[in-house]
Amino acid sequence: MGVEHPHGWAVDAIRRVRGDGGPAPTPLRRLRLPGPAFQDVEVHAKDESAHPTGSMKYRLVRAMFCHAIASGTLTADTPVIAATSGAVAVAGARFARLLGLEFTAVVPGRTPARALAGIEREGGRWRVGELPPAAVQEEAGALAGRCGGWFLDHFTDAEPATAGSGEPTIAEEIFEQMGGEPHPVPAWIVVGAGTGTTSATIGRHLRRHGHGSGLAVVDPENSAYFPAWASGCRDYATGMPSRIPGIGRPRTEPGFLPTVMDLVIPVPDAASIAATRWLRTVTGIEAGPATGTNLWGICRLTARMREEGVRGSLVTVIGDTAEPYRATCLDPDWARAQGLDCAPHEAVLQEFARTGRWPGA
Repeated sequence: MGVEHPHGWAVDAIRRVRGDGGPAPTPLRRLRLPGPAFQDVEVHAKDESAHPTGSMKYRLVRAMFCHAIASGTLTADTPVIAATSGAVAVAGARFARLLGLEFTAVVPGRTPARALAGIEREGGRWRVGELPPAAVQEEAGALAGRCGGWFLDHFTDAEPATAGSGEPTIAEEIFEQMGGEPHPVPAWIVVGAGTGTTSATIGRHLRRHGHGSGLAVVDPENSAYFPAWASGCRDYATGMPSRIPGIGRPRTEPGFLPTVMDLVIPVPDAASIAATRWLRTVTGIEAGPATGTNLWGICRLTARMREEGVRGSLVTVIGDTAEPYRATCLDPDWARAQGLDCAPHEAVLQEFARTGRWPGA
C-alpha cells in the first residue's frame, strides 16, 4: 500500500504554476524609433505583455503563488483573496483556477465592466468593496482572515517572493538576451514602479553584478514615488490615485527601494498617453499607457546621451497590451474629459525625433 508524500500537493501545485503557458523568457524587442535622435542609440523593450494574461503582473503573481505554496501558506483548500480589479486579479484568478482554488477579488466601486470580465474569464469571482477605494486592501485582508484564505497582497509580498523564487528574474533575462547586441550593457534601464518590485529587482541585480547601467524609474502624476525619492522620506503619501494604470501609488509601498535607483523622472499623464500613441504610430506596437510613461523617460535619457556624446543602448519594458485601456486612457474623449491635453507632448516627441533636440535642453 502506497503512502502519499506529505508535500505531494505542494510539489504538484508548483509544477502547475511554473508550467503555465507563455514564452520563457519573454521577448526582447528592438524598437526602431525614427529620426536622427536615435541614430547612435539602440532602444530595446522587454515585452512582458507576452505573458498568458498579457501583463508583467503575471510574473509577480506567479512568484507569489510559488512562495506561498512552498511556505505552506497556500494549501489544497485555501481560498485566494485579492484587492484589485486589475492585472494582478486576472493573473491571480488564472493561477487559482489551475490549482482548483476559489478566487475572489475585492474591487473598488465603478470598476469598468471590461476589468471585471477579465477576472471572470480566468475563472475568478469579484465583489465590490463596502469601504472607500483607499481601504480596499484592508477590506480584502480582513475577508481573507474571516474565511481562512490567503491574501494575495502584491504590495507587501511581491518583492520578497520574487527575490526568493529561484526563477530567472526579469533583470537576468534582460542581460542574457542583450548578450549578443552591439551594446550588451545598457546605459540605462527605464521602468515604472507600481509595487516597486520590478525596479528593486533590477536595481539589486545591477549592483550585485557590477553592471555600469543606470536605473531610471519613471513616475506619473499623483504618485508618491518621485517625491519620496527626491526628499528621502520613506513614508511619503499623496493620497491621490494614479491615472496611469499599473504604476504610481498614493503612498510608498514596502517593495519600493529608492536606494538602488539612480534617477526618478516625473512624467505628466498627458505625456504618457502621447508617447503611447506615438509608439503605435511609429512602430505599430499597441501597448498600455505605462509603456508610454517608460518611452517618455527613454526619450529624455536619449537626449541626455546625445548631449554628452554617448553611444549605447537603453532598455525598457512593455508592461501590458492596449486592450484593457481602449475605453479609458487610450480614448481621446476620456483624455479630454480628464483635462489632459496630449497635443503639446506629441509635438515634443515628433520634434525630438526629427531634430534630436529636447525642448529646453
